[in-house]
Amino acid sequence: MSPVNDFFRSRIDQMIDLRLPLPVLASHMPWQEIEASLAHNFARKVKAGKTVEDIGLFGPSLQVVGGGVSNAGRPRLPIRLMVSLLYLKHAYDESDEGLCERWADSPSWQYFSGLDYFENRLPCDPTVLVKFRKLIGEEGVEELLSHTVAAAQNMKFVSKKQMETVVVDSTVQHKAVAHPTDSRLLEVARHKLVELAKECGLSLKQTFVKESKQLTRRAGGYAHAKQFRRMRKVINRQRTIVGRLSREIQRQVANQVNTQITSQVATLSAELKGMITEALAKAQRLMTQTKHRKSKGTPKLYSWHAPETECISKGKARTPYEFGVKVGITSTIKGNLILGARSFPNNPFDGHTLNEQLEQASIISNAAIKNVYVDLGYRGVDQDNPGVSIKHRGKYKSLTEQERKLLKRRQAIEPIIGHLKSDNRMNRCHLKGPEGDAIHAVLCAAGYNIRWLLRMIRKKGLGLYLALIKVLGLGGLLAKVTEIIEAEAMSRDRNLVIAA
Repeated sequence: MSPVNDFFRSRIDQMIDLRLPLPVLASHMPWQEIEASLAHNFARKVKAGKTVEDIGLFGPSLQVVGGGVSNAGRPRLPIRLMVSLLYLKHAYDESDEGLCERWADSPSWQYFSGLDYFENRLPCDPTVLVKFRKLIGEEGVEELLSHTVAAAQNMKFVSKKQMETVVVDSTVQHKAVAHPTDSRLLEVARHKLVELAKECGLSLKQTFVKESKQLTRRAGGYAHAKQFRRMRKVINRQRTIVGRLSREIQRQVANQVNTQITSQVATLSAELKGMITEALAKAQRLMTQTKHRKSKGTPKLYSWHAPETECISKGKARTPYEFGVKVGITSTIKGNLILGARSFPNNPFDGHTLNEQLEQASIISNAAIKNVYVDLGYRGVDQDNPGVSIKHRGKYKSLTEQERKLLKRRQAIEPIIGHLKSDNRMNRCHLKGPEGDAIHAVLCAAGYNIRWLLRMIRKKGLGLYLALIKVLGLGGLLAKVTEIIEAEAMSRDRNLVIAA
């Protein structure tokens, strides 16, 4: 933000209509509090120095270099700019690249980001968003979600009493992986092992590229024709190929370590030792799980690049199995504002996640949650959640008439989950690892709340318009609007005369 007015450029607040929802929301967001809550992540840290050998007048000596706090490097971008980019990304369902391109063409988005003058350039490189997400972590994105709830409360869209009664439900956040068939997983394993061998400088006797293409095509054809016995024979051949490549890589790595041909090869094998061990372990898991239909003890591997992916069955007829991570959503029973979103690895029972969900929602909303409406998947956890009244369909006879009416509102969280997936990017998570799943779930909820705030601002403006019609009448309102338009035209003409 530039404190000095530019004589040759127009300010953004003179280019856009400040009565639109996004500029109105920009003036009501607690930007200073957001920056203060995230500032500790960007403090320069003291680094340990490196001990090096130096030769002086009195012989060799050891010196410590590179310690302390370094002032080198490019200055960081404003925190408000990066936070607003994350809000806009998930509110308008944009990728990192598409977000930066759209930001460069939108004065309203730049005004929301805190700029005074329009700049036809990218706000940052898309990779900076990746680094910013990693830097603030799950705790930082929860702060962003809490500030959207605080903004809704400050604008009188939701009261603290409304946040004491919530609805909790769980869904599956899909991972950005292909459907994990045995044939495809074995082909990916073969391809990755061949790539790793080339990177390590190993010469394989055979890579099975041509045969693997034919085997993949045959396995897909047999599966489509429901000829599963023939399909299993093809998969057995693919498993044999992966086993041969794994054993050959193990032999060559062992020979290099034992013989120590050159120092360069020894250094290279030491650097890639962890990658080789991990790749061979994944290949062994795939060979074991494709040989036995039911794995005993060890979880299955459903993706080579995302081993944290889980197979979750939610009892749906259309999609009986979903591949991703379980996510719990907490929203107000009236108003449909999201108060919490949290990922739960290892696919726990829904009832066992309720305590952590309520704890997160109470911290984000800064309110004591007293009543929770859930489905039958949360039965039998009343003792684990003291001080909270859990209501579901299994307690229908013991509920009061008012509680039965509120129980019908429990289904309102289902379209909320639908909007999270279709409008706020929860349908596919492209972030890496379990931490990426947790960050993505909270950011999707923050993007939903931003859209919720924009919708409520629009409704509030319409309510004021209808109130003016009721007080002044239609004729009086038209006269008032005409008077405002004439006053704006006169001021515009006066400015043109002064400029001339």
